[in-house]
Amino acid sequence: MPARLLKRFKSRRMTLPPESDCARDTSGTSAPDRNRCWYIKPMLDFWQSLLAALERIAMLPSLIQSVLPTLPSRKRVRDAVRTYDRSMDDLLREIQRLLEAPLDPAKLLQMSGKLHDEFAPKLQASDICMLPSYNDKLPTGREQGTYLALDVGGSTFRVAVVELNGHKPGAKSMRIVNMKSYKIDNSVRYLRGTAFFDWMAEKIEAAITDPQVKTNGTQSFSMGLAWSFPVEQTSIHSGNLLAMGKGFRATEGTLGQDLCELIMAPCRKRNLPVSLDSIVNDSSATLLSRAYEDPATRFAVILGTGFNIAVHLPTSTLAASKYKGYPKKWLDEANHVLVNTELSMFGKNVWPLTRWDEQLLAGHVRPDFQPFEHMISGRYLGEIVRLIIVEAVKTAGLFSGDIPDKLNEPYALDTGTLAAMEMDGSKNFTNAIALFQSKHPLSKPPTYNDIHFVCQISQLVSHRAAAFLAAGIHALWMLRTEAEGLTPATAERLAIGCNGSVIEKYPLFRELCQSHLDELTTASGAEPKSISLEIAVESAIFGAAVAACCLES
Repeated sequence: MPARLLKRFKSRRMTLPPESDCARDTSGTSAPDRNRCWYIKPMLDFWQSLLAALERIAMLPSLIQSVLPTLPSRKRVRDAVRTYDRSMDDLLREIQRLLEAPLDPAKLLQMSGKLHDEFAPKLQASDICMLPSYNDKLPTGREQGTYLALDVGGSTFRVAVVELNGHKPGAKSMRIVNMKSYKIDNSVRYLRGTAFFDWMAEKIEAAITDPQVKTNGTQSFSMGLAWSFPVEQTSIHSGNLLAMGKGFRATEGTLGQDLCELIMAPCRKRNLPVSLDSIVNDSSATLLSRAYEDPATRFAVILGTGFNIAVHLPTSTLAASKYKGYPKKWLDEANHVLVNTELSMFGKNVWPLTRWDEQLLAGHVRPDFQPFEHMISGRYLGEIVRLIIVEAVKTAGLFSGDIPDKLNEPYALDTGTLAAMEMDGSKNFTNAIALFQSKHPLSKPPTYNDIHFVCQISQLVSHRAAAFLAAGIHALWMLRTEAEGLTPATAERLAIGCNGSVIEKYPLFRELCQSHLDELTTASGAEPKSISLEIAVESAIFGAAVAACCLES
């Protein structure tokens, strides 16, 4: 029950003590009482402050030798006396206030409305977002057949034989019969031009000649490709190759050439019984794979290191100029189309920024390119927490005022590390302390209070991200509802396929997003639980196969 889950999650976070002047516990004890104030200022701080005052009036030099003989120099005395601008409790209260202030349903609805207003001009004219694909059909879930699915990512090339069984009794609707994974290391990334596609064909041949796959010598495979790089698509099965980035040299001498032909040419040389019939991006693959199992699926969310959303819209939602070059037959027959929204690029003047968000953008190479992604994706959640930690060390005495050297480096704190720390169920954060110390060593291991603070702020940052994602989904839901000639009250149930490390694995992220979605849709007049977030397992592989099967329906 999402509402109760959200309430319980918030109550777990909002455990701050009342306003007080007590300072942080520096004793290093491993199991402090959770009901007492977080940080108790040791009496030693009082005496050191007194000694510092005496030193300033020239009384300390002789006194220091008799009282603190272990501190031979005035410099070491000053280093031992650390004063901070605020207490940890005060800083945490401010962080909580700044990060939770925008999460009121009324404010989220306002942000959704502003985002919705940004869609109109991009639906009319933009060559970088709101991009129609050539996928106009969604699966019924009854299609059957065996397909070869290719998934090309930044570090892995996967070739899978996928069986689609529809609603056949006693069988899974989608099944991976066999799958081979091939690592893409630098030796592969550095393959120039056609050499990379020769390597792909070699691996396709190895996969389909496996004894578990080759059922007879004449079997031919229809292939679907999930391509995780930019491509200027020119048909359902072709597209002009664009720069791949990430160190790949496959575009050297092949830039702008047809991706389908680049793959099929070496396959034909090897006499492979395959044909490349569809090319999809990762968000479209996720939508198609989930739609095969749940026909109510009309959206797909990708949220891991990056962020994107695909949506199934009436073709009339986009300007005619968006379909320049599309064949007349397609234009005559298609009434809906899968749209790659590139939603990460929206929201520049929508999301309220904290000083840590502003610091992140100040150091970013392209601060205005993907405003939405900066607020919610795995690439940036850890960086926002890192910036808060740096401030907490300097101004409030986190980690006794010391900071691991690496944490001074941008993007040094991985979002996955924060997720693992939040999942620590041990009484005293034993596992989280050990993990943080292994990743970011301190001369003195962090205390329970240190790690409790880090987990609190990471929870607040991830909660804000989940709420902002809900606002973005709500804005697109309103766009689609209007485009279909419906109202929130008359809109049918809608499912969203979800894929990516953050929305799949970050503790309670999807549940929190679902809770905010429920609030926003009901506040708009829809029936309760009008939208459901559903995990799309192996979406790239299954989606590539489903894309090929949709061509035959």
